[in-house]
Amino acid sequence: MRGAIVLTRATILGACVLSAFWPLAAAAQFGTPQVRVEPAVMTELAPNIPVPGTVFSRNDARLSAEVEGTLVQIAEVGEWVKQGDLIAQIEDTIIALRRDENEGVVAKEKSRVAFLKREVGRLSQLASQNIAAKRQLDETESDLAVASNDLAIAQAQLEQVKDQLRRTRVNAPFDGRVTERFLNRGERVSVGDRVVRLISPRLLEVIARVPLASLDHVAEGNSIQLTSDRNAAPGVIRTIVPFGDSRSHMFEIRIDVEANAWVVGENVRLNVPTAEPRRLLAVPRDALILRRDGASVFRIGDDYTAQQIEVVPGLGDGTMISVTGELSPGDQVVVRGGERLSPGAKVEVLASESGSTSSSNMSSSR
Repeated sequence: MRGAIVLTRATILGACVLSAFWPLAAAAQFGTPQVRVEPAVMTELAPNIPVPGTVFSRNDARLSAEVEGTLVQIAEVGEWVKQGDLIAQIEDTIIALRRDENEGVVAKEKSRVAFLKREVGRLSQLASQNIAAKRQLDETESDLAVASNDLAIAQAQLEQVKDQLRRTRVNAPFDGRVTERFLNRGERVSVGDRVVRLISPRLLEVIARVPLASLDHVAEGNSIQLTSDRNAAPGVIRTIVPFGDSRSHMFEIRIDVEANAWVVGENVRLNVPTAEPRRLLAVPRDALILRRDGASVFRIGDDYTAQQIEVVPGLGDGTMISVTGELSPGDQVVVRGGERLSPGAKVEVLASESGSTSSSNMSSSR
């Protein structure tokens, strides 16, 4: 239609990109370019490789049935339970009847033992005067010994039944959340059948596998940075398993992490060193300007003039990367706004992202 304005997706995207970079672009075109700077620093860096890891709970239990019966109660998935709380109940009528029966047997045997003890006492008084009583005393003492053994057996059987009765209850071994039900109410369970899975989100660890080249450069107690698509936080290496997989030749390390930073099952990334660290001059990765003919950074001098310095990138660690070139520790390099700079351009230094003013940092470093 004549006079109509057609907005394509590319047009809209271009407008969004232009609006995002308008302050720096406008400043570069119509006035003094605005940049952010950070200092070059001497720091310890080591060559490293990225390694994947997974977050696990150190308290992760698949609770099983210990007696046979019908499942009459089971906790819901997602339910939070405390240590000792009932998670599942197996029907216990038959076992309870056996307990009552054994309690009767124990009571009977106790009465028999008590009677024979009284008989032994009575016959002991007559044995000194009557030979017949002496023989009867021997028989009664023998009966008492047998009755005492029968009582011990009956009491042991009663305790076994009571133990089975306790095992009809599946209780939480620790505080946690029910994450899975393997059976439902009304189903028949056998000894060893899995019932529920209970996980504690409070005691977490990351399990990762590292190559042999890194094993000599990590140690228990070392701090290591972990990252994921949603978070970044440090962890501490708790243990190194010194036995490698025969096929992959990878070794397992376990890292303690804060519970509130991660969730069970989350995938994380970590960088493990492959050599001893070296003290090198490093700049933020954002300072590098990569071109076909090499890499460079813009250094801002005391007169706020941009100087383009050719550098050779080296080892990287996190957000920092080592460089060689005509740079010194404390030199202020551009980390934002350097894409459109030209050598010799005057710039305006903005406050750093941490909130401090980079201009004052430059003044203090002169």
